[in-house]
Amino acid sequence: MTSQTIAEIDLGALKHNLAIVRKAAPQTKVMAVIKANAYGHGMYEVAQALIDADAFAVARVAEAVELRDANIKCPIVVLAGFNCVSELTTCNELELDVVIHCEQQIELLNKANLDKPITVWMKINTGMNRLGFDPNDVASVIHCLELNSKIRQPFKVMTHLACADDMSSEATANQITLFDELVSDTTGEQSITNSAGLLAWSYAQRHWVRPGIMLYGGSPFLNKAAEDDGLKPVMTLKSNILDIRCVKKGQSVGYSGTWTAPKTCLIATIGIGYGDGYPRHASMGTPVLINKQNAYLVGRVSMDSITVDITECGDVCIGDDVILWGDGLPIEDVAKASDTISYDLMCGVTQRVPRRYIEVK
Repeated sequence: MTSQTIAEIDLGALKHNLAIVRKAAPQTKVMAVIKANAYGHGMYEVAQALIDADAFAVARVAEAVELRDANIKCPIVVLAGFNCVSELTTCNELELDVVIHCEQQIELLNKANLDKPITVWMKINTGMNRLGFDPNDVASVIHCLELNSKIRQPFKVMTHLACADDMSSEATANQITLFDELVSDTTGEQSITNSAGLLAWSYAQRHWVRPGIMLYGGSPFLNKAAEDDGLKPVMTLKSNILDIRCVKKGQSVGYSGTWTAPKTCLIATIGIGYGDGYPRHASMGTPVLINKQNAYLVGRVSMDSITVDITECGDVCIGDDVILWGDGLPIEDVAKASDTISYDLMCGVTQRVPRRYIEVK
């Protein structure tokens, strides 16, 4: 029996989740975040499925170029902006929106010969302390950008929330208040909220929302399931059972013998491992789904396989399908057992895993 590992991408669920965004933020425009190969789902296919979004957001210029080369014509925002004059020129030629977050980018803009004004988002650091102009510099930067003829006026303003996934934290409200104070005299469109922000902090939705993880059917919140907000999983990671064997009490399974059978058990070997993006650090007891029944990880994750205890699963056969996460098994459950987040699991599925695109009505 050979491995039949595949990532099934439900484009219907993707469209459903965009509709959930629209329902949650009915007065705003939607900038769908499709960076990092659309969180591992396939950037081009996701862009086609979400073509009704008002814009797309990517992290890097190269990602935006790939979308333009694929004839994606809607607005694209490059969240990290440009790093050199040639990137800036490319952005201008391809009519990309650029985020400006530091003084060096303004200097590059001043040096560039642009055929037409470029659309700019000014990013303000309100507490993430990653990218963005510091609050003390915002007034002078705004003045500078307003006078720059190479920028399409009015330029837009944005920030990024650091703790919106934690509704008990005061940090988000403080960030929103600071942002409002800093941009009170600007007239351009505004964007503050990511997935967690648009769901939990609706008063901060403004002109644009920037959903990412919720589009792919993952919950943006700590200790909450995506289905609680009506979201559907887009990626279902599947494999199959390669072998079933009886392991006697006291026998160990896998590298270094990290798991020893407490009694005679049936152990299934499944054709997926960390070479496919299944987390190597998944803990003992991480669930998988076989014939709608939970089975649980035992032993270490290998490059090409994992082993699970199917003793209590009833009628299970070699070749049976196994769901690692997705339809019927929330990705958050696997992420929690692996001490990581759903974003990491989605983005980590490697290129040797084929993506199969379906649309379930």
